[in-house]
Amino acid sequence: MYAPERQQEILRLARDGGRVDVVSLAEEFQVTAETIRRDLKALDRAGLVRRVHGGAIPAGRLDFEPDLAERETTAPDEKDRIAKAALAELPSEGTMILDAGTTVARMAAALPLEAALTVVTHSLPIAARLADHPGIQLHLIGGRVRHRTRAAVDAWALRAYGEIRADVLFVAANGFSAEHGLTTPDLAEAAVKRAAVAAARRVVLLADSSKHGQEHFARFGDLSDVDLLITDSGLSPEDAVAIERGGTEVVRA
Repeated sequence: MYAPERQQEILRLARDGGRVDVVSLAEEFQVTAETIRRDLKALDRAGLVRRVHGGAIPAGRLDFEPDLAERETTAPDEKDRIAKAALAELPSEGTMILDAGTTVARMAAALPLEAALTVVTHSLPIAARLADHPGIQLHLIGGRVRHRTRAAVDAWALRAYGEIRADVLFVAANGFSAEHGLTTPDLAEAAVKRAAVAAARRVVLLADSSKHGQEHFARFGDLSDVDLLITDSGLSPEDAVAIERGGTEVVRA
């Protein structure tokens, strides 16, 4: 099979199944993983697919959302550096909201034992990490739990965030840019993030550089709503300067 024929078949599989992965395609077409990566790169350049960790999705699938296990294995080193840098932004004996997200969860796991804080979260994994922390007064926001993110959403969660005021919010996003703002694939998740932003005096976005320029279905704010973006060095200095022109401070960990 010639490369153009293989690429056409890969595109069909992506459109039929919603996504394709490198390992399965290499087995199906009896070629190397590197050959498949070149095929996906060619399709991405043509605007027919969008490459994601381990594979690709059809272009235009703004509602695509990887599951929690996949997100935890994406850019782990970058997320660890971001989480470590975020510790410098902890309020002094204050109150913070921790959004649902794998980078925010890494930050929660790294909280020092001497930290004395009130923490509010709608994330079950983060609540589980902090439940035994000796210095944390933990408040768990309730609601319908989304299986894909293990986060509480809908009316109960929105009502609870409407009743509090926190010093700082550490928020996650699937995509961020000056043009499209802060986005995530799910409308219910976006509504809770929007409520959390409104409940905090200061907003810190924790997002690795691969999310810059990405656009998803549900928008929950402008990049200008963010006081500080903590990302990794994969974000170019030029892009960092452009973001700071909009009023958001940038730290490249």
